[in-house]
Amino acid sequence: MNKVELLSPAGNLEKLKIAFAYGADAVYGGVSHFSLRIRSGKEFTFESFKEGIDYAHSLGKKVYATINGFPFNSQIELLKKHIVQMGELNPDALIVAAPGVVRLCRELVPHIPIHLSTQANVMNYLDAQVYYDMGVRRIIAAREISLKDVKEIKKLLPDMEIEIFVHGSMCFAYSGRCLVSAVQMGRVPNRGSCANDCRFEYTLYAANEDHGTLFRLEEEPGVGTYIFNAKDMNLASHVDEILASNSVDSIKIEGRTKSPYYAAVTAYTYRNAIDDYYAHQFDASKYQTELATTKNRGFTDAYLIHRPFDKTDSQNHDYALSKGSYEVSGLVCEDEMHFMCKYKTYPNECIEIFAPANAHIVECDNEIGSIFKKDDGKYYIQFKQILTETNKALESVHSGNINKIKLPGKLPYLTIFRVENIEEEVCSDL
Repeated sequence: MNKVELLSPAGNLEKLKIAFAYGADAVYGGVSHFSLRIRSGKEFTFESFKEGIDYAHSLGKKVYATINGFPFNSQIELLKKHIVQMGELNPDALIVAAPGVVRLCRELVPHIPIHLSTQANVMNYLDAQVYYDMGVRRIIAAREISLKDVKEIKKLLPDMEIEIFVHGSMCFAYSGRCLVSAVQMGRVPNRGSCANDCRFEYTLYAANEDHGTLFRLEEEPGVGTYIFNAKDMNLASHVDEILASNSVDSIKIEGRTKSPYYAAVTAYTYRNAIDDYYAHQFDASKYQTELATTKNRGFTDAYLIHRPFDKTDSQNHDYALSKGSYEVSGLVCEDEMHFMCKYKTYPNECIEIFAPANAHIVECDNEIGSIFKKDDGKYYIQFKQILTETNKALESVHSGNINKIKLPGKLPYLTIFRVENIEEEVCSDL
């Protein structure tokens, strides 16, 4: 039996490489045009996206290109050109949301498989059959779907691949069909420019039109005014149930606009969850501990296991975003002998090494510092001195410093250094 595919977000070329290094089988991303993540799409040009596709194929892995926006009539001719351009890059599939765009892709680039975006809201086998008849070979099911319904679709359409989201940001609106950002900011969510207005803090008022009175509503103690703020999906503890269903072909992580650290931790954690399931060593607590190190809005197991009307823990009314339990302090360079500081690093500080999947780490101890393994089974690095690439000694190094810093020994490319947040805080900024 083939293992379920692990699909990670690729907001740019660096995050694409990180996702693969930490365990992803495939990634999804795109150039900004007609993508539902315009901001992340701008980090890819056609040239760099092609480089990412070629890089993936050199590893025997896949890239799915997003063309999942909803175009207006005035954009159709530009859309046709874009589809042809994307097809020339030879991605492994196109992710499409609108039925008309599905037909265009079939006409213009028939050699590229089509995956149906979650924005198409497929919840049942009738809709799945319609899209299958149109030439779609994979559906990315609506986030509100239940595992029971996934099984039913797979039973009736065994040749249709099914992909489900298992982690990342959730929209408070049904399948992301929200217009709050469009009304308030003029930024249309379903054209890729959502301003995340649902994450803002709101003050509530009550008005009486007859008397012209307006007064502020006082909230309950401990309950804030983040009234639209959905918690982040986290189905790591249910990966065993999902895989045991034999109905899911790919599990997907949301987050093209999130940090490189998020891309690494989520890929690494879900890779372990998948592999542990097949090795009969599944351990939900281990995965939750790791995922808690990332920035999040609190976690919910969403709707796959429980129906939406059964849920009472899907909204976070207290804060917009937490910092997570760890701070990223460095990223190892491609030469594997230097790192770039991402936070702050001091001599004699014990820093955890978070390395790519299946990385081999060699312990060492020299005049620059040491790399060693503790009793907890994790590797750490400690600098005796901080030296730049040109041997200039620094008392410390902070983010913003563009000098490469020497390592005491070789470490795998894209290895991350992290330190625990002594005081985990929450912030209202996104």
